[in-house]
Amino acid sequence: MAKKNQSKRLTNQHKESKGAKGIFGDEAKYHDMDVSDLSVLAKELLEKDYPQLVFRYRKSVSKKEINDSLCQIDPELGQTLFVEDSSIKPDGGIIEVKDDNGNWRIVLVSEAKRQGKDIENIKQGKLVGTKNDQDIMNAGNAIERAHKNISEIANFMLKESYFPYVLFLEGSNFLTKDVVVERPDGRKVVLACNSGAINRIDRLTAANYGMPINKNLCKNKVVQIEDTCVMLHAASLFTQGDGRRWSIKDMIKVMMDVAKTSLQMLGRDLFKQLTKS
Repeated sequence: MAKKNQSKRLTNQHKESKGAKGIFGDEAKYHDMDVSDLSVLAKELLEKDYPQLVFRYRKSVSKKEINDSLCQIDPELGQTLFVEDSSIKPDGGIIEVKDDNGNWRIVLVSEAKRQGKDIENIKQGKLVGTKNDQDIMNAGNAIERAHKNISEIANFMLKESYFPYVLFLEGSNFLTKDVVVERPDGRKVVLACNSGAINRIDRLTAANYGMPINKNLCKNKVVQIEDTCVMLHAASLFTQGDGRRWSIKDMIKVMMDVAKTSLQMLGRDLFKQLTKS
């Protein structure tokens, strides 16, 4: 089934069921749903849960907007821009809410990255490598591009006390425990989570300051360094840990949890709207 058809089915089922409950039956098996489709669905669920608030979804934020936001904090910031129309485009796009002053505030940014097909290859009996004589393919570094988007959104939200950036990871390059996979001939191959050849989680934990993964880190942590306090904007990293694909239900659950944490952090700025009868 094409992604567009899957997205349409989910949206229609969501409307018919009047909420999230009705979409998590057989549809949960469609693991290749685009995270942007799920982000749009998360926006619809937020609108249902908070009818007094106004939300919007957009696919990107321009570098000019980011620079303008930095410049408002300090005029020395946000001064360098060569490509006027450059922008940041997270996989899942950006959900925002309008505050009491008419300003749009981010409540969720999401991305999904899949890297490592070792489990599938081993199950199929496929050997890899330059000589096709290896069970495991050494991991690449493509995932490190995720750092750019995280850093740019962190710049955009520098003055905020929360950071709702969620990164979903799946594939054999993001194991948190050893996995044993059996080949068609019966031979068993161990994928070790501490193998530098395949594990790439350590390449991403710079984005959450080495804090725990599979945890909502939306509320910024403030650390004391001598007589100075530093506020950390940490991305929330989520992985199945054993190479499994993410289900729609589990992804939506995480996205809604982070988005609602954002709304709690914005409580004062949304007070008038949230207290309307």
